[in-house]
Amino acid sequence: MELKLWNLLKVVAFPFIAFNLEANEGLAPEVTDLNAEDISFQKEKEIPYLEKPFITTSPKALNDQLKVGKLGIDGGKEELVLKYVRELAKKSEDPKSGKTDSLLIAYKNKLLFESYFRRGRRNFPHYQMSITKSYTAYAIGRAIQLGHLSMDDLHKPVVSFLKEIKPDKLARGADKITLDQAMQMRSGIRLPKKKIGEIIQRPSLLLGQGQARAYLQFSKDLPDLPNSSLQPFKYQSSDTVLTMQVLEAVVPGTAEDFIREQLLQPMGIRNYGWQEDLSGFPKAAAGSSFLSRDMIKMGLLTLNQGKWRGEQHLPSTFVKKATMPLLFKGTTGADYGYFWWYQERQVKDKKYPCIQGRGAGGQFIFVFPTLDLVAAVTAHNQGMGKMLWQLPEVLIQAFDN
Repeated sequence: MELKLWNLLKVVAFPFIAFNLEANEGLAPEVTDLNAEDISFQKEKEIPYLEKPFITTSPKALNDQLKVGKLGIDGGKEELVLKYVRELAKKSEDPKSGKTDSLLIAYKNKLLFESYFRRGRRNFPHYQMSITKSYTAYAIGRAIQLGHLSMDDLHKPVVSFLKEIKPDKLARGADKITLDQAMQMRSGIRLPKKKIGEIIQRPSLLLGQGQARAYLQFSKDLPDLPNSSLQPFKYQSSDTVLTMQVLEAVVPGTAEDFIREQLLQPMGIRNYGWQEDLSGFPKAAAGSSFLSRDMIKMGLLTLNQGKWRGEQHLPSTFVKKATMPLLFKGTTGADYGYFWWYQERQVKDKKYPCIQGRGAGGQFIFVFPTLDLVAAVTAHNQGMGKMLWQLPEVLIQAFDN
């Protein structure tokens, strides 16, 4: 579906220029010949590669609510970071890695490092896959902060918020699914593949709350477990749909307006995209597009337990729960919270908590609470690429004093 963008790109009048800077002068590369309608996953593929990477250890201060500093002087081992980044910049024929588009690092609430490669541009929102789920979780957190939901509401049945859905018409047990379960990917919904094909052929049935109704009605019956927390983890889009549908139901106006006006604009996030789902509501499984600098903001919001510029933007209790391991040990050695991942990375004999937003292709937000450190990455790899495993160790070595 057509991607919506709520603010036209602010561009400067010069053509594509390749940069190779490691000093505090020069401008980061920007897109100059695309307009708002061009912000999409497909159009992103048409952006020509930069001839040379842009690398700076002294990011420029912009009017975007980010504080800046200098790598090395304000923290971090400059040589170690630059050594790793120069490797990222090298040409790679491996479709599964080596396609990094940007890497930004913030330390102690200052942006100290900014780099763009290949399709990376400072003013072009990079398409985001599953990391969109993490932003969706924070939209729920913002609704709680503003009083449209409470922490207790997370344990109420989803259908109690969706007034157009009749509980007696649903699969057995579907009326008991809570928002807490959905945001942990533990709803228990299991939709037969044949039924998915049939539903897609009738898109009119999926408008509004019809999309949630389809998942809840046509799921296989949920197992009758003694404790809802025993529902097994299954990474699937149905649980994100339920979450966005609840947001749409409880906030004033639309979820689209709420995300724009209440979650993002107060953080200075205006140049972004968010696709529309079959329901007509914003997608929640994937489909947003964000600037790399704005991804750093989401990481800083996490680092500061929901505070932004000294104000409580999200409840600290919500952020803590969303980013902590909740009852599930992943096969990749990572735990899951509310659409956020959690790992402990060990370097030598020390363990470091690492909160992660993850998107296929290589969109990552890394938050190291004990190091006061945040990094944001965009890429167009196949799968997750190698950075998910490599970069945390480099960052730990560079910033652990």
